[in-house]
Amino acid sequence: MSPSTTATADTWPHGPRQLVSTLAWLRLCAVAGQALTVAFVAVWLDLPIAVGPLAIGIAILAAFALFAFWRLAQPWPVGSAEAVVHIAIDTIVLGYLLYLTGGATNPFVSLLVMPITLTAAALPRLYVAAVATLAATTYLVLLRWYLPLPYVHGDRSYNVFNLHVAGMAISFVITAGLLGFFIAGLAGALRARQAASEHERERALRDEGILAIATQAAGTAHELNTPLSTMRTLLTELRREHGDQPQLAEDLALLAGQADRCRDILRELVAVGRNQLAGKPERTTIGAYVDAARRSFALLRPEIELEYAPDEAVVERPVHIVPALRHALINLLNNAGDASRSAGESRVALQAAIVGGWLELRVRDYGPGLDAPAPGGASIGFFTTKRDGLGLGLALTKATAERLGGELIAQRPDGGGTLQRLRLPVSVLENAGHDV
Repeated sequence: MSPSTTATADTWPHGPRQLVSTLAWLRLCAVAGQALTVAFVAVWLDLPIAVGPLAIGIAILAAFALFAFWRLAQPWPVGSAEAVVHIAIDTIVLGYLLYLTGGATNPFVSLLVMPITLTAAALPRLYVAAVATLAATTYLVLLRWYLPLPYVHGDRSYNVFNLHVAGMAISFVITAGLLGFFIAGLAGALRARQAASEHERERALRDEGILAIATQAAGTAHELNTPLSTMRTLLTELRREHGDQPQLAEDLALLAGQADRCRDILRELVAVGRNQLAGKPERTTIGAYVDAARRSFALLRPEIELEYAPDEAVVERPVHIVPALRHALINLLNNAGDASRSAGESRVALQAAIVGGWLELRVRDYGPGLDAPAPGGASIGFFTTKRDGLGLGLALTKATAERLGGELIAQRPDGGGTLQRLRLPVSVLENAGHDV
């Protein structure tokens, strides 16, 4: 799971625990607001309301808020039924307070809608129906049974209607603010989940293509082994028969060397596949890993000058490297070599560093640079800018990085060219059990 996906799953409104946490904080705000409202009505407006029973209801709500915070600190899981119990207690206490202050005629009666909104954003429909039924029942009860609010004394400059309108305005502001906040949070979470789902879909499609290519490559390696063995046998016979012709013998020796090179490549392909299936990474150091990739690149591209200055603080760090990771670095170097050659350059720079718990392998070319969105983006497929390229190098490298919890980032450095940053978590590389 990518980091963006995990963060989305741990935030509101994805689950009962997050809902209970949200309710706990809202409950504290409600306690403070209710206490201030009662004090304002009883002291400033001098209305003979039931201050004692109201204080008891607010105190019960405050005590339950403290209990909710204690409950959230426990390791036990929070289920949907428990979240509904929390909402039911809030609804019953709110109904009790409304009963003492005018019932359905109280302008704050619209706050009974909020529990339904919160439940709909986090819980299944069955629980939403239960909360909606409870809120509707509370409202209907308040229509029939309640204590009417007393009239304001005549020496005041305002009347009951004005106070009711002011209460409706405050209730509207509270409801609109809470609805806007939670609906915006829900929309953001849905957008993040949709983006993560799209990313996973693209990754699955890419990996499916890579798997198909790997299967074809394994079959091709098996099929090439027989004709290659025949070619090597014939070359040996030809060298023996024409050893007295220096020019022809030299050409035959070159062909024999290329055939041996093809044999080694096929053996390496089979070995990589076997190691990948076994899932056994090789224990080495960062310096040895980079040096092995450099040697392979030097044999592959002898015409390219590789600039590399080892960092003594990094090279001795022990890690576990899977074969695919070595090929990922070689792919980056090979692509960088092609880019530099296209601009008439023969240099490629390589740097290894550890930054904030991440191993960064930075490969820079001196080519024309990026003229399109970076191939290292989330939607990378089989991308290539080379006339005879297959577009597999970056796709394979990015797939390997993502399976190890890393990433591949393409940047435009100062001075031109392209900088590819292969970032891998050191904690994963130090774990002998990782695989791709």
